[in-house]
Parts: sequence; structure tokens; C-alpha cells
Amino acid sequence: MSEVSKAKRKEKCENCTKQCNKRQGEEGANSILEREEVNGQSNEGSQLLLSACLSCDGCLSEEESLKLSQQNLEELERVLALNKKCDVSKHRVLVASVCPQSLPFFAAKFGLDVTEAAHKLCGFLKSLGVQFVFDTTLAASFSILESQKEFIQRYRRRHHDSHALPMFTSSCPGWIRYSERVLGSLVTPHICTARSPQLIMGCLVKDYFSKQQKQSPEKVYHMVVAPCFDKKLEAVKEEFYNSLIETRDVDCVLTSKEIYYLMERRKVSVEELDSVPLDQVLGEAGDVVLVRHDGRGSEGFLEHVFKHAAKELFGLDVQEITYKTLRNRDFQEVTLERDGEVLLQFAAIYGFRNIQTLVHRMRKGRVPYQLVEVLSCPGGCLSGRGQAESEAGGQVDKALVQQMEEIYSSLPVRLPELNPVLKTLYEDWLQGQDSPQAIKLLHTEYKDRSQSHTQPPHMQW
Repeated sequence: MSEVSKAKRKEKCENCTKQCNKRQGEEGANSILEREEVNGQSNEGSQLLLSACLSCDGCLSEEESLKLSQQNLEELERVLALNKKCDVSKHRVLVASVCPQSLPFFAAKFGLDVTEAAHKLCGFLKSLGVQFVFDTTLAASFSILESQKEFIQRYRRRHHDSHALPMFTSSCPGWIRYSERVLGSLVTPHICTARSPQLIMGCLVKDYFSKQQKQSPEKVYHMVVAPCFDKKLEAVKEEFYNSLIETRDVDCVLTSKEIYYLMERRKVSVEELDSVPLDQVLGEAGDVVLVRHDGRGSEGFLEHVFKHAAKELFGLDVQEITYKTLRNRDFQEVTLERDGEVLLQFAAIYGFRNIQTLVHRMRKGRVPYQLVEVLSCPGGCLSGRGQAESEAGGQVDKALVQQMEEIYSSLPVRLPELNPVLKTLYEDWLQGQDSPQAIKLLHTEYKDRSQSHTQPPHMQW
């Protein structure tokens, strides 16, 4: 957000406010969307991006603006400078967690394969004074497993709980903020309660890892490197702040570009950086093997839940998923059929324009899906504005995004169920998969913070 100029913010605010008021205040907006849906119109040139909307500080409260003002490089350097002084009482253990979708950005910029790029990035962060650098794939695995479990529960109670289905994914903070602030009760009861990978990583670092290090949580400074600005908004939400010990699960979020800018500002060349392996949460020796989850450049919630549900509910093994493109490549369906009967129908819906179509259908009670993976950025997390925006600004660098997609797809896929570290943490950290501790630290609630309280029409599933 600090990279957006005042003039640009003003232009964006005026446009967003006008469009948002029109959408929320006039029924005519829905009929326009409906006509466009029928006629297949695109209007991509006038597309309003949800990520751009939510990264605009014109709609933020003073308190939020103050909190977000600490989500920048200056704050990180302030903490680093304090650690260099002699006052040990103010020293903090710096921990950096890197989102897997950020690593392809550095691989593309460094001209290296993704593993070597991760090692160089780790070397840079540790040269600054960061003591531990983690990959957040482990936290995403927790989020996927909890989402799988919740979907099965929701599916089985669908006939007596009108809010059970469809289930919307909860990994994208832009989508969550829009749901809570604008859509309200139309959507919030349908959002999966599993915390996002970033929030689970925050708990993992501030609760489990700090205890392993014999440090109190407030003595650990947790920074996340992420592909989009909306992660900053998620980090400052009040429910993820512990007022008793005055600490957040995530203290600071920096985008991939902000870290790269810091490297340029310090005139650091990739060649002179040490290659340092990433750390492991359990502290075991050996290099971290970088893996990814199924999916198109995001965490693959749709694919993992779809395969799990097919097996758990219908006894079917699904090896590969075939996407059916509807309106565009950011609006796709996946269907499970047996003997001509549709058993499951999921959708992947990315970008503000497609989200508006989803909301319109929701209001009309015409959502046929049991699960929808929703992401605010067109193209998914790799296209986050914190790394995919062109140098000129305002537009996505399509060549860079394509390069990042190829790099990301080169990583091997590992099912969360097969990760032995998860099993250990469920027992040692959470006292079991369905324990009160697991529910407390791996789940959250999404609230209606909107001004309107429109109830959705009755839906048949």
C-alpha cells in the first residue's frame, strides 16, 4: 500500500466508491450483470479488481490505517536496529515465513530454480538479522486438512442446515474482508471456519515455536513474505491480537516486491548472497524439501477437498481433475459424476468481476455448487498485486505471471495427509485432531460487519 501514489489512490477511490455505491445501492446493477452473463460480455477494460479496492486506504478506519502503517520496511528495519543495540530487554527473535507463491517471483527475478532462489532469499533475510526462515506450506496443509473435514461435516448436515452449503474457502483475506464488510449474512455463514495458511502459521510460530525456543510470544517478531497486499489487512484484524501479552500472530507482512526493493536499496547482488537452507518448525536437521499442493498457482483447496470428498462420501478415487471453463479461465467448474448422476459440483472463482457474478447468483438462489474456491486476484495467488504488477504500475505483468506459473508447477505435489510432520504436530502441539486446542488454534469465526443484513433466499441442494 505504501507504493501507491496519492494521485493514484484518489483516482481509484473515486472510481471504486462510484462503482461500489452503484452495485450496493441499485437493483439495476444486478440486472446488468445478468444481461452480461447471458450475452457473454466481458468489459475486461473496466474491470474493478477486488485486490485494488481493498488495498485502497480511503475506506479504512483511522485505527486500521495506524496498524497498517506499521506493515512496511521501515518497521522491520526499526526492529532490526533495536536488536543491534545493547538493551537486551528489547531484543526480539525475528522469524520470517515465506508463502510458497512468493518463491516463484524470486526465482524469476534471480534467474534460478525455485529451491536455489529460496536458499538465496533465506540467505538475504538472515543477513539482515532474521534468525529463522520458514516456508508456510506446512500451515497450508493444516488449513487444507481442516477444510476437508469441515466440508464433509457440512455436506452431511445439508438437509437440515440452510447455511451448510455452499461452503466458501477462507484462505483469501481480500475475499474474507469483502464478505464481512459488504456481503454480510448473505455469505459469512457459508465461509469455511478453517484459518488461512497465514493465520495458522502465526499460531504455529507464536504458540508452538516460541515455546520450543523458550521465548514468550511477545519476544518473537513474526514477519510474513506474501504475494499480495491483502495479507496485511488480515494480519491486523483485532481477533488475531492477544491483548494480555500485547502481541499479534503476525507482526508484519511484506510483499515479495517490497523485499526485492529492499535488496535493491541495499545494493545486494544475488551472486554475493549465501545459499542458506530454510529452517524446519520441528527443528530437525536437514534441508527443507520444497513441495506444493494441487491447484493452479494457489493452495489448491478445491482439488484437495474434491478428491477427499469423492473418496469419503462416495468411495471414488479421483486421480486427476478436469476443469470446465465457463465465463473465462477464472470461472471454472469441476464435476463428479457416477452413472450419469452428478454427485459433486465445485467451482473456482477468481477476481472481483467473477465474484460479483457469484454474489448475484447467490442472491437469486441459483448457486449449484457445494464448494467454491474464491480468490480476489484474477489468476490466483501468483498474480497477487504485491509481486505481479508491472513496473509501470496498474497492470499485471503477464509474461512474469506465466513464468511464475511454470516455476510453481515444477515443484512436486505432496498430499497433506502424507506429511509426517503434521501428524506429530497434531499430537504434540494440538493434543489430537479434534481437540479443543485444535479447534481454537486452527479455526476462527467470520462475522457480519456490514450495514445491510440481506438474508439469502432458500436454496435446494
